Amino acid sequence: MKQQDTTAVPVPSSNSSNTGSGTSPQGEPDPLSKPAEFVLTPASPGSATKAPAEKKRSSRLSEDKRFKIFSGSANRPLTEEVCKFLGVPVGETRLQRFSDGETHFQLLENVRGVDVFLVQPTCRPVDQNLVELLIMMDALRRASAGRITVVVPYYGYARQDRKDRPRVAITSKLVADLLTTAGANRALFVDLHAAQIQGFFNIPVDHLFASPVLVGYFRDLNLPDLTVVSPDAGGVERARFFAKKLEVPLAIVDKRRTDINITEVMNVIGDVDGRTCLILDDIVDTAGTLVKTAEALLEQGATKVYACASHAVLSGPAVERIKDSALEELVVTNTIPLSEEALNVAKIKVLSIAGLLGRAIESIHMETSVSTLFN
Repeated sequence: MKQQDTTAVPVPSSNSSNTGSGTSPQGEPDPLSKPAEFVLTPASPGSATKAPAEKKRSSRLSEDKRFKIFSGSANRPLTEEVCKFLGVPVGETRLQRFSDGETHFQLLENVRGVDVFLVQPTCRPVDQNLVELLIMMDALRRASAGRITVVVPYYGYARQDRKDRPRVAITSKLVADLLTTAGANRALFVDLHAAQIQGFFNIPVDHLFASPVLVGYFRDLNLPDLTVVSPDAGGVERARFFAKKLEVPLAIVDKRRTDINITEVMNVIGDVDGRTCLILDDIVDTAGTLVKTAEALLEQGATKVYACASHAVLSGPAVERIKDSALEELVVTNTIPLSEEALNVAKIKVLSIAGLLGRAIESIHMETSVSTLFN
């Protein structure tokens, strides 16, 4: 007599919610964490065992169970804005610190097979936020997340991208290796200090620019006789793109860096006499270069000076310098959360990039083109 084929079928539990952690949120043993029981049932005659059909991603992210966004502690308000834009909740986690400063992180949701986006800028305190990001990624990887995309609105250590003097580290490359080793499958950045940092990664990298948000703001201002100014030779390409979008001329400031956070303005290349100048940079740190550039432009005959930057680091005396400077306004984005002192300065205006990040995250998840956001 011919033996009948059989197929293993799991018997569903009375409660199907299983986080796979083996313990309940209260720390008690979870009886549902034991392996599922199997029984043998006859297979249909002449049929072969088929792989389960691939689940299609929902066109509405709020209904997509295979899509989640988690946040670190560095800039949770930005993550909440992104999630509000996409119509999804922020993933539930527990982040604690021991008395000696160690970070303890726990996921409170099941992420097995989920397309996860983890938002965490590595801003001040840089080392703490970086280690926190690595710990969160390790937890996601060990929880069997389907794909981990690390969303870093501000990439700390980006300025240490080459050996500019003997016996120094290329820390930007080191951070790239750490992120990859910790479990990142993909990375999303905003306005890297140097675009070639993308080459430090052996995983797919999407590099966004905050210029669509900033260009829209200054286009609405409609400043008269506007000239876009690059504060150094390294930012010329960024400033040229900005000037092209606004259809205005470009000027360049020749500066020399004498030490860390110390620069000297040498010359202004281009005609700024009688014009409104807009200084464009990617980072405002101590604001020393920014203030000196504004002074040099005014000495060359500029009528008014505005400034904009993607990342408002604003360390040391930056806020006081901006407050006392000749700048009309400094426009920044919320890649980095501003201090209370900075928020109280009338000259500093903050624009949100939550919509830009949200659209990029949606495109990555739905596997559509991200390049349309550059327009």
